[in-house]
Amino acid sequence: MNNLQLVRQFYDSESRKSSSSSGIYEELLEGITNSKKSEQYNLVLLDDNDHTYEYVVEMLMDIFGYGRKESFEMTCEVDFRGRVIVFTGSKEIAEEKSNEIMLYGADWRLKRSKGPMLSVIEPVE
Repeated sequence: MNNLQLVRQFYDSESRKSSSSSGIYEELLEGITNSKKSEQYNLVLLDDNDHTYEYVVEMLMDIFGYGRKESFEMTCEVDFRGRVIVFTGSKEIAEEKSNEIMLYGADWRLKRSKGPMLSVIEPVE
């Protein structure tokens, strides 16, 4: 059970006992909710020369559900800028998506491709 669930459970039990203390618990609950919202992370895909545009477009479509056009635009950005943000959200989901990128493996179109693309997780500033 996470902190938010604990506060909600406590708030529910306390509100049955006394309605006068509800303001304190509402503030606490709001503070935890807001802090969770502010804990956002970017998953950044890094460029390399061992994966084709086709591979990157397909990977972005498969893992993140992006359309072909958006995937192609992100592929161009990673190629030209060396990095592109492919996801912003909770650290847990960013880690899951990073693992999916790792599991996507090498680009079968290129013999020199020996593994997956690399990604990093960074806090949103």
